[in-house]
Amino acid sequence: MAMSSCIIPSTFITSVNGLKCLPFATNRATIRICVHKSIQCVATTASTHLDNSTVARRSGNYQPTIWDNDYLQSLSSHYTGETYRRQVEKLEGEVKTMINNVAKPLDQLELIDTLQRLGLAYHFDTEISNILQNIYNNKDDEWKKENLYATSLEFRLLRQHGYHVSQEVFNSFKDKKGSFKLCLCDDIKAMLSFYEASYYSTEEESIMEEAWQFTSKNLKDVNNKCVDLNVAAEEVRDALELPLHWKTPRLETRRFINFYERRKDKNNMLLQLAKLDFNIVQGIYLEELKEMSSWWKNTGLGEKLSFARDRLVASYVWSIGTAFKPQLSFCRKMLTEVFALITVIDDIYDVYGTIPELELFTEAVERWDIKAMKPLPDYMKICFLTLFNAVNEMAFDILKEQGSDVVMNIKETWVALLQAYMVEAKWYHNQHTPTMEEYMNNGWITVGALTVALNAYLSATNPIIEKELEFLETYPDILQLLCKIVRLQDDLGTSSDELKRGDVPKSIQCYMNETGVSEEESREHIKELMRQMWKKVNLYIANKDSDPLSQTTIELISNLVRSSHFMYLNGDGHGIREKETMDVPLSLIFQPIPLEEKEMVFTSSRGTNY
Repeated sequence: MAMSSCIIPSTFITSVNGLKCLPFATNRATIRICVHKSIQCVATTASTHLDNSTVARRSGNYQPTIWDNDYLQSLSSHYTGETYRRQVEKLEGEVKTMINNVAKPLDQLELIDTLQRLGLAYHFDTEISNILQNIYNNKDDEWKKENLYATSLEFRLLRQHGYHVSQEVFNSFKDKKGSFKLCLCDDIKAMLSFYEASYYSTEEESIMEEAWQFTSKNLKDVNNKCVDLNVAAEEVRDALELPLHWKTPRLETRRFINFYERRKDKNNMLLQLAKLDFNIVQGIYLEELKEMSSWWKNTGLGEKLSFARDRLVASYVWSIGTAFKPQLSFCRKMLTEVFALITVIDDIYDVYGTIPELELFTEAVERWDIKAMKPLPDYMKICFLTLFNAVNEMAFDILKEQGSDVVMNIKETWVALLQAYMVEAKWYHNQHTPTMEEYMNNGWITVGALTVALNAYLSATNPIIEKELEFLETYPDILQLLCKIVRLQDDLGTSSDELKRGDVPKSIQCYMNETGVSEEESREHIKELMRQMWKKVNLYIANKDSDPLSQTTIELISNLVRSSHFMYLNGDGHGIREKETMDVPLSLIFQPIPLEEKEMVFTSSRGTNY
């Protein structure tokens, strides 16, 4: 399998702004290497319970993790002390006063947008909710008349928060022929706002589809002409790569803080609060990761199952992307275990296990009986026992906290996953090429998002709502849609490497086989499928009062999808350690945002800029 270039730590940085830091590359030219390996078959002896003969096994040739547990345990953050928490509380009170003093609708919307992108919105949920409700009820439209930027911003924020807004609000920006006025293209700020709003469209909204085509084309033209690195050019490039609606919230926070600091109209009080809050929450993340690293080391999976990917840190990044709020610590830790175990078990089914072994393992999980592990080969026993213990411990914690017995609910999420893995394993061994429909009907489960989503709900919701859980366990359309988006994004990022490893065809290849199109055309088709699926998801978000799922639950699962957009945007960010992916734990978990001395003794600015 051809592995893309990876990063090997070469130097130690002992401290960055108060945080002892992980070693990372300082000279890319000296450490970037390329490894080209073909698939290898490893001769190994199967368990005597199955067969005494030698079995030829495949190997994915995965690189070992570079995140050493001992080193992770040595890290610490200075931002967990009371001094910083008191500063945040003081600033939080001042920002609440500022929010209440902002009267103009456009100023209010810009402030909400800034708070969200700076990662501060969770501090001001009540204030934001009240403002949006008032704006939604306000029938005075003079403040946004003939203002595409304002109209688009209002449309996006209201739809994001579950309010129905008609697409016809944009008709006033069309010419007599029914097309959007070309003069709009001269205002890049308005075009960006309109472009971001178009991603909140639903099916059969022709005006919003026109908006997407209109803004996409013109922003691409702007991007092709931009050669400098000014703020507008940077925002255009960033939006075209991934729209705001599809971005992972906490990852966007770090990027936006850096961007916001360079803006001439920045509000220093918001910027200071954002930096402090980011560093404090980062300290929480670091402690959680250390705890999960100890758990992972104690399982022995990384050492005993050397054929499988050891991706504990990547698993934790997934968990932050899905449940970033600091109060969701239990959810993040449980999801880290889920992601790490899915990664190992996926490699067992995809690469290493034989069909008889996989059938035994699937049956053992279905039975959920410790006695069922007896006929398993040794490498499967350690995996089964780790899974068994992790599920039971999570269920025990929920039972202790809430009085709800969910062990069978959690177990069934794993049974569904393994049964779907079994289907794909048989496809591979029987050399079966599935149709696109056949592949997707199974693939939305094998991507693991269903298992993660249900575990996320159980570990983040307190109290667990029985009606909501029962609805989720029927695998409703909204859940299937979100899982299918993860499946398609995963395929876009990983299919090339997985095919080299000998896996079954993915959605890209299935569509190529059915239609005869090129790989490039198939990839464009898959991207368009994702965009159309998001439109269906948007309909659920916009109908917040009629859907059985709470907005909090939908947002939690949607963040899982957004994490997949990040992880697989530039290739396999989970399985293969690309440079872009390695930057994320460094900035998100290990490297705090530098604070200048004057910021540490900050006094509030009463400016009105956001």
